[in-house]
Amino acid sequence: MKKIVCIQILLWMSCLINVSAQDSYKEYEQKVHVSSQGDSLQYCLLRPEVEKPGEKYPLVLFLHGAGERGNDNRKQLKHGGQMWLNPVNRKKYPAFILLPQCPAENYWGYEMRPNSLEPFGMPDNPELTTTIRTLKSLLDTFLDMPQVDKLRVYIMGLSMGGMATYDMVIRYPEIFAAAVPICGTVNPVRIGKELREIKFRIFHGDTDSVVTPEGSREAYKALKAIDASVEYIEFVGCDHNSWNPAFNYPDFMNWLFNQKKEK
Repeated sequence: MKKIVCIQILLWMSCLINVSAQDSYKEYEQKVHVSSQGDSLQYCLLRPEVEKPGEKYPLVLFLHGAGERGNDNRKQLKHGGQMWLNPVNRKKYPAFILLPQCPAENYWGYEMRPNSLEPFGMPDNPELTTTIRTLKSLLDTFLDMPQVDKLRVYIMGLSMGGMATYDMVIRYPEIFAAAVPICGTVNPVRIGKELREIKFRIFHGDTDSVVTPEGSREAYKALKAIDASVEYIEFVGCDHNSWNPAFNYPDFMNWLFNQKKEK
């Protein structure tokens, strides 16, 4: 009898935790985008708390990691979702925050997880995936909105999303003012002079056992070689979850929202 009561209590507590987690994200709108090709992508949207008529706001595209793939349109908020809800951040940096969710069977910029995540083992000319094509279609709908500042469009992502951050800026460099890849990787041969106009901040843990820091180090060297504006911050003793110290980096928000493309 005691065991049954304990199990019931644990289940009740689990339900309360799940409800609480859902409620904590209630300010995010849950939406689905369907492209002209008929492909769909779920996403969450956080709008500026106050949208003033005639005013333009930055747009942040946030790409999650492999562990947050799915079809619940909530899991992608696990890492970083609360950061955008911080009342200080919302007041100081009003923006449209766009958090799409990669379907469980996909891998953002690649048809499947690459066999090697070492930089020179990564694909050097990957085909455009349906997921990235649909993501670009979603992004275009926001770029068409008059209240979005086309000179202040930012992209960031962690792990698989960090890889997709590189993929997106390589394919569509004209869109973004700044890019923040966190514990990502890319074959550096893909980095060309067209990325010069984008400001980069790269974060990685030096003991990352999932995506080794060589990916970020080589990307940094390739960006420096084309005279791009790039910073590389490596966290000593940090494994794969370098997004935690990255999100807490002293001027993380201030740096991001100060970036602006030249007209």
